[in-house]
Amino acid sequence: MPTLILVRHGRSTANTSGVLAGWTPGVALDERGAAQAAALPGRLAGLPLAEVVASPLQRCQETVAPLLAARPGLRAHTDERVGECHYGDWSGRKLAELKDEPLMEVVQAHPSAAAFPGGESMRAMQTRAAEAVREWNARVERDHGADAVYLVCSHGDVIKSLVAEALGLHLDLFQRISVEPCSVTAIRYTRLRPFLVRLGDTGDLTSLAPREDTGEGDAPVGGGAGAP
Repeated sequence: MPTLILVRHGRSTANTSGVLAGWTPGVALDERGAAQAAALPGRLAGLPLAEVVASPLQRCQETVAPLLAARPGLRAHTDERVGECHYGDWSGRKLAELKDEPLMEVVQAHPSAAAFPGGESMRAMQTRAAEAVREWNARVERDHGADAVYLVCSHGDVIKSLVAEALGLHLDLFQRISVEPCSVTAIRYTRLRPFLVRLGDTGDLTSLAPREDTGEGDAPVGGGAGAP
């Protein structure tokens, strides 16, 4: 079965302004995010990508644009099922403000029970993304062979949920996973089980340097802005 390369979109204007973007239109890459996207073709130069699939949201489309420009023959597809979680009434609000919402504690500690008002549940997000990956695995294998490699550009919470699904982790544990902007995660699927072979690789170790600790230990909803 194919190997899936999961790329989180580059840093966005919502990331740097501390806003939970969700499906809010017009959220673009910021200057650093555009630079991250421009570097992506070089980082993936050794991979014979068979297909590229992207969330329909602008920040993902902008992230894969340099890669597609560098490989004119590469086929690109848009799939809403790998789009961001529908955060409903939380979309467009400041994360600092959402921190005091009672639902945030559920999102952090028991995400499988979290459903966003006017949006979707985190379980539904994971289910539709995992179904998309299974269908793309079958399609890519049919069209390009069992050893093919393909790329999906998606969002922080979606990628974390796919990693949890691949590892057989309950969704309640997915907040222990971190994927920074424009990070690369790779899952190799086989007939019996998936293998997580890369997680959140940015090629930059500065994000491992000590940072100011708020003492809360909360995971950034939506994936966070990455290293400063």
